[in-house]
Amino acid sequence: MRRLAAILGLVAISHLALLAGTARADGDPASDYLISQPVFLPFDTKVDKGTADELRSLLEASKTKGFEIRVALISGKTDLGAVPILYRKPELYARFLGQELFYWYKQKVLVVMPNGYGISQHGKAVATDLPVLARLPKPGTTDGTALANSAMRAVRALARKHDVTLPAVSARSSSSGVRWYWIVGAVIAAAAIAGSVAYVWRGRR
Repeated sequence: MRRLAAILGLVAISHLALLAGTARADGDPASDYLISQPVFLPFDTKVDKGTADELRSLLEASKTKGFEIRVALISGKTDLGAVPILYRKPELYARFLGQELFYWYKQKVLVVMPNGYGISQHGKAVATDLPVLARLPKPGTTDGTALANSAMRAVRALARKHDVTLPAVSARSSSSGVRWYWIVGAVIAAAAIAGSVAYVWRGRR
């Protein structure tokens, strides 16, 4: 039984490690996250948990109000996967990201980089929203928490532009904050464990 447990544990760990590595090496990581999550957080700079939860809560409230928008926080080239050339080009990357999400998500996508903002919908620039973003102060930093705060200011400014009043939100724990690949990884690991158990059982019989 100890040997079986060890084998199952190694199988689960190897599947999770493989999946996490794949996510980081993806051609465009943010597009994978934003298929099912409202926000993509940068890989190599920490976002304060309370601030991250507050941003998610704001995006959920905005969606409830009929103004759905998803956000990609980009602090460095690592966050862009195979397209680092688009770093510090938020408007161009926003259109690229919208095209990547074309078949899964058709509402607005906001990109926040240290040097400014970009926005697209269904892969196209949103001309009416660009002046709103242009009036906002640029984040001016690669700090993840500062980028998240800038994103919240941008979301509120865009909502006001569309006559949507967003409520005050507070930080809270959110299950949606769990990065999606850990959820998928757990499912794959469970399937692998089940398969290993079946294999060992057949061998004993």
